[in-house]
Amino acid sequence: MATAADDRRFKIFASADGFGEALKDAVVSHLRAHPSVAEVVDLGVDKYYAAAAAVARSITTTKTNPNPTSSPPLEPRGVVVCGTGAGVAIFANKYPGVYATHCATPADAINTRSINACNVLALSGISTSPSTAAAIADAWLSTPFRSPCPASGDSPWPDDIQSFFDSAPAEMAAIPEGEKSGSGSGFGDCAICCLRKGMEFEPVGIMPGGEMRIVRESPTSAYVRFKAGSVEPAHHHTFGHDLVVIKGKKKVWNLTKEESYDLVDGDFLFTPAGDVHRVKYFEDTEFFIRWDGQWDIFLDEGLDAARSAIDNELANAK
Repeated sequence: MATAADDRRFKIFASADGFGEALKDAVVSHLRAHPSVAEVVDLGVDKYYAAAAAVARSITTTKTNPNPTSSPPLEPRGVVVCGTGAGVAIFANKYPGVYATHCATPADAINTRSINACNVLALSGISTSPSTAAAIADAWLSTPFRSPCPASGDSPWPDDIQSFFDSAPAEMAAIPEGEKSGSGSGFGDCAICCLRKGMEFEPVGIMPGGEMRIVRESPTSAYVRFKAGSVEPAHHHTFGHDLVVIKGKKKVWNLTKEESYDLVDGDFLFTPAGDVHRVKYFEDTEFFIRWDGQWDIFLDEGLDAARSAIDNELANAK
């Protein structure tokens, strides 16, 4: 028999990268005092993708009721924290049965629990305060799947949505095994790749070979792709930005810091506000990027000058 929301008990796995360590520690302390939490397993600090993977593996290998004598059974959940909350969510979602969502407010947590049955909470160590994170975690733990939420106007979902919810969990679980959704569309294993397949991109006019789709405004998040051989001339932004490479190969020159970075699948890079940088793409490349505010761009050189500078740089590096 299903237990009431207030009767549920949780076993929570938590991990973070260096940018999220302080917030992770604060959330772990809060959860250990939470009346609904039976156990918190702190998996420590690692690179953001390794931290997310450690939590996701723990979720997928922990039985819903590890202690048959406990009443009610313990439900495994995860908390992952990195600088933005985006990177850990992306990599946790690579594991079947893991539904990770970055939440910036308690309303986000209520919505994703109601609609998506989110079992891994992703938080931003840079943007989220400990008090806000505690409120988010409380809302996340107290909200059952398909319950009234801000997205439903705080009213019960209508019958057609309830009917969708009845079949959604089984269909969600089947997707990594190559099953098809109720709409008849097949998906790959990666949640962000599933999202990307439905996107319509717009050309980046000042940078030939580039396309982007803004998925959130202020702070701006976008999915971007560039063709092999494309170049981004030296430029800067008003706000700093985090970047995660989904696939491909690129090189970034931070001219302000006089540093360069070779990036491939899964690599992360933060570029501070105002830092001038240029980019070369060696393969067709796709990446997720998040600015700390609204997106803007200011060119510091022309395209021909950028290509010449990059060619000289690469030739001298040989």
